[in-house]
Amino acid sequence: MTSPKPRVGQKVDEMQLAVAGEDRAIAVGAPKDRWTMLFVYRGKHCPRCKRFLSKLNTTLSNWTAKMDVVVVSADPEDKALADKAEFGWNFDLCYGLTEPQMRALGLYVSEPLSEAETDAIFAEPGAFALRPDGTLMLVDISNGPAARPDLEELLDGMIFNIDKDRPVRGTA
Repeated sequence: MTSPKPRVGQKVDEMQLAVAGEDRAIAVGAPKDRWTMLFVYRGKHCPRCKRFLSKLNTTLSNWTAKMDVVVVSADPEDKALADKAEFGWNFDLCYGLTEPQMRALGLYVSEPLSEAETDAIFAEPGAFALRPDGTLMLVDISNGPAARPDLEELLDGMIFNIDKDRPVRGTA
């Protein structure tokens, strides 16, 4: 199932994302002092997601030197906590992404192929860079687990965009 794609340069709808294992939520899209990089992953059932997020975790301090990093899936809290414990991730790991939130981000939404995969719909991967005012600077959306941005290149590009206050591209 597809969703309308978000427009760069426009404010994203504010969404509250619950942080696994903590009594707090992160307001993505709300005005703040720093840029935000939001990564959406498929969930506990996806081994490619685990490799991608583990690579992110190894360079997390480089990311957080320039921006906040938020990671979310549609998984329930228990699955998110199990992954966080198993892999030792240090980023804010959020859970419970709803179908309306998936669609607001323009994500591809999938149904499980079997109960062995998972038991509910889930979002395919996405990466979103938001300016401090909540406007969307960059969008990378995939319709499946195999296509992911290169984290080193993405970070380098984001540092350049932030430091040079680059305008949004690809608006037409």
